[in-house]
Amino acid sequence: MISNASDDAQDAPSAQRNILKHSVKPEFGSRSRLAPTQKFGELKKITESSAYCLPKPVSEAMVGESGENRNSDMGASGRQGKAIEKGSRRTTIADVAAHVGHSKGTVSRALNGYPDISAPTRARVERAARFLDYSPLSQAQAIKTGIVRSIGFILQTYEHDAHRPFLASFLSAVSQAATDEGWTLTLATSDSDDGTIQTLARLVKERKADGFILPRTLTKDPRIEFLKVEGVPYVLYGRTADSSGCAWYDILGELAMEGAVLRLNRLGHRRIAFVNGGSEFYYSILRLSGYCEGLRKCGLRYDEDLVKSDALVSADGAKAAEALLVLRDPPTAFVYALDSAALGLYQVADRLGLSIGEDVSVIAYDGIPEGKLVKPPLTTYSVDRQKAGGRLAYLLIERIRGAVPESLREFESATLVERESDGIAKLDSEQLAARLREAAYLQSPQKEKTL
Repeated sequence: MISNASDDAQDAPSAQRNILKHSVKPEFGSRSRLAPTQKFGELKKITESSAYCLPKPVSEAMVGESGENRNSDMGASGRQGKAIEKGSRRTTIADVAAHVGHSKGTVSRALNGYPDISAPTRARVERAARFLDYSPLSQAQAIKTGIVRSIGFILQTYEHDAHRPFLASFLSAVSQAATDEGWTLTLATSDSDDGTIQTLARLVKERKADGFILPRTLTKDPRIEFLKVEGVPYVLYGRTADSSGCAWYDILGELAMEGAVLRLNRLGHRRIAFVNGGSEFYYSILRLSGYCEGLRKCGLRYDEDLVKSDALVSADGAKAAEALLVLRDPPTAFVYALDSAALGLYQVADRLGLSIGEDVSVIAYDGIPEGKLVKPPLTTYSVDRQKAGGRLAYLLIERIRGAVPESLREFESATLVERESDGIAKLDSEQLAARLREAAYLQSPQKEKTL
């Protein structure tokens, strides 16, 4: 479930009102309240109604999921356990503890995923909780444990694409993974760097989230510095310069850039340019290192004239391509750190009469949908953002439960999607330069100028 971060904080209600309220948290500030004119007799009748008892946990699976008999779980006395009759009263943690023969503290820690509880004990407690239809009161649990069971994510709408390439599938995966653990996703937005820190501070102060997923990490990231000072758990979708105390899930973009150079070199290209993303992002440092490693493995010399940076969108990519193609020895192939910027090369090539995949080649990174719609379709390294979202949610929950951050570092490789934008080199750099001079001459109003 995704909860809105703007919901007002609620005071802990009395035991009787806890029974009256639905356990499913109203979304986006909506609340269910009893009419103030309700008579005591009606009130008593409602409290006894099963419709106002806590519903089943998110997972409806019962003990028989793996094929075992639903009634095979034995109670503390060795006799067959029996679920409390639905509608009679709400199942408590004491009922679960009595059923499995452990203390309430052990049961609580098992249900909250603490690492000091063995896997067999945790599994037995979870089966018993499902069998007895037990679900803890979220507010009471938060007061007792200090955990509200919510993952925080701030959508930075001022980014060049507002995270659009991965937003839908990524957030869906985060939310589903959180739901699978009985947690929620608290989503907020920010329109500036300062606003992001202020939003983090507010969510921490109001206890709207137990920890945060931080995407697109910077080389020096103020979000990380703030959360470190506050002692709030976080997981990075990426890496950063100072990795101390950081957990992360990241795609090895540097290996993708290296692979792109190697692939283009095998196709016969010797002058291979690199157009990087935003210089403030740490991924740009990593992807440049991958490009350089690819050159080294191919025996090609690094030429700083062939490297451009800060290309985030199509217009940036076009500007970089224009600057590279006017060089005395222009590149015959391009590696772009972002698909969105690589699309700008298509515009420049079309204007200069060059054919992508024939006269010049290009490989990029991200796997955005637009890449397969251009002519010819863009060869790219694609990222599984659904998997990333699910893993990040899992890692953050583990971090909140006390796992050491250095033990929560995972890497994944991007997948090469072979299309038609990279081909065998048909022109060398000198021949391409001649083609470009001819194109410039034909487009010039003063055709008498010499080539």
